[in-house]
Amino acid sequence: MEKEVKILKALAHPLRLDIIKLLIKNEGLCVCKIQETFNIGQSNLSQHLKILKDAEILNAKKNGGWVHYSLKNKKIIEIIDLLKEF
Repeated sequence: MEKEVKILKALAHPLRLDIIKLLIKNEGLCVCKIQETFNIGQSNLSQHLKILKDAEILNAKKNGGWVHYSLKNKKIIEIIDLLKEF
C-alpha cells in the first residue's frame, strides 16, 4: 500500500501533475526545457522532480551536464485519463 500512497501524494500537487502532462506530450524532456516551460526556480523544480522520481513515476537519465526526464511507466497516462473522467 505504501507505493500507492506515494504515487497519489506525488500526483496531488498541480505543478507535478502539469509536469507529467508535459512529459506525456513530449515523451521526455531535458530539465532545462521543463524549467523554461513553467518558469520556476531550479531548486523548486528539482524538489518536485525528485518526488515524482521517488514515486517511480519518472525516469531520470543524465546526458552530459543535463538530466532528461521521461515517464517510467506509461500506465500513468491511464491514471491521468481516469482522473479527468472522474
